[in-house]
Amino acid sequence: LGTDRIDLFYLHRIDPQVPVEDSIGAMAELVTAGKIRYVGISEASVETLERAHSMHPIAALQSELSLWTRATARPALERCRELGVAFVAYSPLGRGFLSGAVRKPEDLPEGDTRRIFPRFAAENFADNVAAADKVAEIAGAMNISPAQLALAWVLAQWDGILPIPGTKKRKYLEENAAAAAVELDADALAEIDRQLPESLAQGERYPEMMLGGLNN
Repeated sequence: LGTDRIDLFYLHRIDPQVPVEDSIGAMAELVTAGKIRYVGISEASVETLERAHSMHPIAALQSELSLWTRATARPALERCRELGVAFVAYSPLGRGFLSGAVRKPEDLPEGDTRRIFPRFAAENFADNVAAADKVAEIAGAMNISPAQLALAWVLAQWDGILPIPGTKKRKYLEENAAAAAVELDADALAEIDRQLPESLAQGERYPEMMLGGLNN
């Protein structure tokens, strides 16, 4: 990478068997040693965020936030706002579903980890495609792409949010970046919330075997 230190180093999952103070203390030592510049944590509860921040300034909390993952993120997002901690929103496009890129289970190649996620399961697929179609309908009325609507909604929640959509193609990178120019006023946000309620997605966001690593 051409650098002698990492700008932002995450504790990517919180181990409930290890006091977060121990983990953050070790990361703070890396800051002192000049190995890293800033400390971040991921998928942490409000309590854990507060405990970590009391040990060493937390620069960023990375958690899932999108039109179909809101309720689980809201408490931590509000506390980030109060503490001045950046909120890094991963999967802002619902792992591709909200962009309209996934239309049927066969669109997911063999080995794609999304195949084990409940929202991509056969029993939930049709309902979630219908939800993605609703996103596309609203976006079309605004003359923007579904991905741009989804990203603009995330950005509109707070100016301290940094969405990190993934992409493999330059044209989608450019499309996603253009979402920063989309402004959603209070009326637009209220209408989006009315048409796309929090109950939008069917299925848990992670398989049961992974849920234990979230919001610790």
